Amino acid sequence: MRRDAMNIDIICVGKVKERYLRDAIDEYRKRLSRFAKVDVVEVPDEKTPEHASDTLNAQIKAKEGERILRHLRDNAFVVALAIEGGQLTSEQLAARIAQWGLHGVSHLQFVIGGSLGLDPRVLGRADMLLSFSKMTFPHQLMRVILLEQVYRAFKINAHEPYHK
Repeated sequence: MRRDAMNIDIICVGKVKERYLRDAIDEYRKRLSRFAKVDVVEVPDEKTPEHASDTLNAQIKAKEGERILRHLRDNAFVVALAIEGGQLTSEQLAARIAQWGLHGVSHLQFVIGGSLGLDPRVLGRADMLLSFSKMTFPHQLMRVILLEQVYRAFKINAHEPYHK
């Protein structure tokens, strides 16, 4: 890895329990290590009772949001994964990452919320809201999808082949 490589944090709620997902996360982190220093920061999730009230759901998101906010750095460009965010193609994400690097961004932080989504304070702190689909994905699986797309972006920017 080059000394001037970008630092990337994936800040997410909860732990990944399934081994196959952990293995995929580790594989993409290893592949990305040629291009960037990648850290995965897991903040504890709150137990969410079934049929919880809107008030309780908001309190849970606020607690998880507080934990996320502690890890967000002032000098980082923060991308929150949110269904209401804009959608990009893989090529557009690659172009954005290249642009950010050209404009002096050396630290990218991607935020993945828990099962209830992200607290409004986290969304407000984000420099960009990004949606991968209008569909809902398990937040643990989203880590794999995000890492794969970031890896693909770096491969595109390096003009290296990547299977389609």
